[in-house]
Amino acid sequence: MAVAAVLTGIVPHTKVDIHAPVAEALRVAGFKWGAALVAVGAVAGITSVLVVMMLGQIRVFFAMSRDRLLGPWLAAVHPRYGTPHRATVLTGVAVAIMAAFVPIGEAADMTNIGTLFAFVLVCGGLIVLRRTRPNQARPFRTPFMPWTPILAMAACLGLMTYLPMITWIRFAVWTVIGIGVYFAYSVKHSRLAVGVSSQPVGATVQRSPNPSA
Repeated sequence: MAVAAVLTGIVPHTKVDIHAPVAEALRVAGFKWGAALVAVGAVAGITSVLVVMMLGQIRVFFAMSRDRLLGPWLAAVHPRYGTPHRATVLTGVAVAIMAAFVPIGEAADMTNIGTLFAFVLVCGGLIVLRRTRPNQARPFRTPFMPWTPILAMAACLGLMTYLPMITWIRFAVWTVIGIGVYFAYSVKHSRLAVGVSSQPVGATVQRSPNPSA
């Protein structure tokens, strides 16, 4: 917010370049070397963020597969490296295809609406769990309940309203597909539904050397 305030003090808000706001503002102010430095830093920052997001998605697939919300074959762990290699390959191929055929702006909009909606669900989950499991052990307790999650939900929903209508349509279609997969497969095969262990496929179980332990 402080950076945005400074930018609108340098450049009128109607002329701010949304694709490279800081670099363009520095260029307009006459600091071309600063604009180049910021641009290089932005490329490095975007690269690191993309790598982290891919790693996060791999772990999401792994956790969902381990809980039998997706096919259990995705939960396989590499015998040498101890990583979910199948989920890694699937995510890498999917991201490569998306990068080749989907414009970056549209991909960013879909990422934004999905992430913001996930935050809304998390905030709603806080309120539900406080009521359904009030005595559960919590290392961290969100203060000012329920106003903190309610305000967070309102903020996320407010940001979502600024996204294009086509993004909302795509999000609705993707959500319907996800719900269809859940009720057609996940709800029947989930670990909670069938009562199976969450031990990942291919994972090594540590056993005690003492048989009587």
